[in-house]
Order: sequence, then C-alpha cells, then structure tokens
Amino acid sequence: MKPLALTPNLVDQVYDSVLDAICSGSLAPGQPVVQEQIAETLNVSRQPVVQALVLLKKQGFVEPAGRKGHRVTPLNPELARCVYAIRGALDRLAAREAAGNPSAEAMLSEALEQGRALLASGSVSDLIEADARFHQTIYTLAGNPLIAETSDVHWRHIKRVMGAVLRDGAQRRSVWGEHAEIAEAIVAGDSKRAGKLAEKHVTQAAEYLIAQLEQDLAISA
Repeated sequence: MKPLALTPNLVDQVYDSVLDAICSGSLAPGQPVVQEQIAETLNVSRQPVVQALVLLKKQGFVEPAGRKGHRVTPLNPELARCVYAIRGALDRLAAREAAGNPSAEAMLSEALEQGRALLASGSVSDLIEADARFHQTIYTLAGNPLIAETSDVHWRHIKRVMGAVLRDGAQRRSVWGEHAEIAEAIVAGDSKRAGKLAEKHVTQAAEYLIAQLEQDLAISA
C-alpha cells in the first residue's frame, strides 16, 4: 500500500487500498487489520480508516477479532464454490454472446498482450486487474449490459479469490493460456466452443483453489 494524498473521496481510497491488499495477499487471511498501522502507511487520519473498515466488514472482507479489533476474513471452500458458481454461469453466457463480434479480435488481442506482459512481473495486484480486464472485455463484447451489471455485484469477492489463484506462478501461465483459447473461439465465432472453454476455465480454477483451501483446513485442524 502506498501513502495517499488528502482528497474528498478519502474513504473510498482507503477502502480500495485495503481491499487491494487483501486481494493481493499482502494482508493475508486471518491477519490482524490494525487501524493505526493502516492510517500511518496511507498517511491519513484514523477516521477514514474506521469508515472504510465498516464497509469492508459489511461486505465480509474483514471480521471482528475480539480485543484485537479486526482481522482479514479467511477464505473458505464454501465461499470459493459460491463465487465460482456465479462466475461460471456469467462467463459461459458472455463468451457465447461475444462470439463473432467484429471488434473481438482487436479488443481481446490487446487484453491478452497486457496480461502476458505481466506474467514475469510478480505483481499479483497487476495480474488481478489484467485478468479482470480480460473477462470484462468479453462482457463488453457480449453486448448484454446485464452481464457486466450482475458481475459488478460480486466482482470484489471474485477478485479476492482470483488473487489466491494467481499467487501460484504455474497457475498464472495456465490462466493466460486458457484465456488465449477462449479468445480464439470468440474471434472465430464459435459460440458453443467459446462458452464451454469459458466455463471450463472457471471450473479448473475453482477445483484448484478449493483443493488448496481444504488442504489448509485439514492441516490447521
């Protein structure tokens, strides 16, 4: 997290910075969220931090931790299943409706180039944004505004789960290889294949993450 300049929308900026840290893993699941530390890091007073934490708690990203204040809510298999169930349905529909769009080749090529350029950077935060941008490009190409609107409701949780996957170097390469296959089917106008590949992409990510989470739970039990 980087220090922030004072602006009218300071609470939103603090919220975005803390959520970005949670999604990227720099604030790990179960880690205490210390108001004073966040305020000092971001160069702000405690007031916008308190307000941002209220929003994050309401949305399930942080939870009470007794006298310690708050901590990052741990990821769990059930949350991952819920998030990916939504993603699977949306992404399959979006890919099918995007297939054959005359703008698909240019827009998806740009999104793929941006993502591939980041594979060696090691920045989970940047990779999350690039991954989200690729899928949101497909939503735009689908021409159905309700897909993007529905996605927006859940996208914060989706980003967090994406972050847990993209911290694995091998998964990063696999993800962008699958993106390329989806893009190829969309550009070719093969709606059936595009939809299947999009759903498979989500299913594989879900299986990987849920297995990791269940393994962590078994170790800690």
